[in-house]
Amino acid sequence: MNTSEKTIELNDGNRIPQLGLGVWQLNDQDTYTSVRAAISAGYRHIDTAMIYGNEEAVGRAVADAIEAGDITREQLFITTKLWNSDQERAAEAIDESLGKLGLEYVDLYLMHWPCPDHGQYVGAYKDMVEIQRSGKAKSIGVCNFYQSALDEIIEATGHTPAVNQIEIHPGFSQTVQRSDNARRGIVTESWSPLGQGQNLKEPVIANIAARHNVSPAQVIIAWHIKRGDVVIPRSSNPQRVEENFQVWNIQLSEAEIEAINVMDHPDGRIGPDPHSFHAGTPAEKMDE
Repeated sequence: MNTSEKTIELNDGNRIPQLGLGVWQLNDQDTYTSVRAAISAGYRHIDTAMIYGNEEAVGRAVADAIEAGDITREQLFITTKLWNSDQERAAEAIDESLGKLGLEYVDLYLMHWPCPDHGQYVGAYKDMVEIQRSGKAKSIGVCNFYQSALDEIIEATGHTPAVNQIEIHPGFSQTVQRSDNARRGIVTESWSPLGQGQNLKEPVIANIAARHNVSPAQVIIAWHIKRGDVVIPRSSNPQRVEENFQVWNIQLSEAEIEAINVMDHPDGRIGPDPHSFHAGTPAEKMDE
C-alpha cells in the first residue's frame, strides 16, 4: 500500500496520513527514539504540542532523518498545538513552536482546548486563520471542540476547521461528535486511541486479537482506521512503534467492529470534559 492510500483528504484540499505517532508524555530521549523508529517503519505523521515539552526533540529527530536521507520534509506531516494560556498570543506561539521544531511551517496547527471560561477561543481561531494564510501552517483545526463551540468559531470566521482531535477509544466512541464533525466536513482524529492502555486487557479486544493472530493494540488501531478516524498511538518502545504500523492488512468484520462499538458506557471518558476544562488547569491533568 502506498502512502497516498493511507491518507484522508481535508476540507482545505490537503491530505493527512491516517496513522501517525503521538508523543504525549514522552521525554526527549524517548521522543527522539520513537520518531526515528516511526519514520523508519513508514509513519509520515508526527503529532506533538507545545505543552508536551518535546517539540525540540521531534525537530532533532526529523532533521536527523532528513539528513540521513530517510525522508524529505515534504513527505512528512507534522502537527503541533496552541496551548490554552497562549490563546491570546497565537502569532507568537506558532513562531516559538516553529523555532523549537526547526521548521518553516507545520502541516497542521490545532487549538488544544476551547477553555470556554477563558472566553478567548474565537479570537484565537481568528488568529489561526491568519497563521494559515501566512503559510506557517498548511492546515488548521481544533482539539476537544463540541458542537456549540464549533458553531461559534465557524460563524465568527467563516472558516471550518480541517480537523477536530477528540478523545476516542473503545468504551468511548464519540458517535455524536464524530457525526457532527462529518456533517461539517471536519476530519475526526482520536487521542488516547488505546484508552491509555486500559483497553488492551478488555476480553472483547483480546478475543478479536487472538482470532486474527495480532496484538490487542493492533486490533484497536484497525478499528479506528476502519471507522475513518485519524489515529495517533503513542509508544516509547521502538518495536511497538513498528508493530502499531503493521495494521493495514487486518480486516475486521462488521460484527467485530460492532462488538467494539457497543463497549461504550456512561463513564467511558478518561480525560477531562472539554465543557469544563479551563485555561488554568495544569498540563498533567490533561489525561491526553
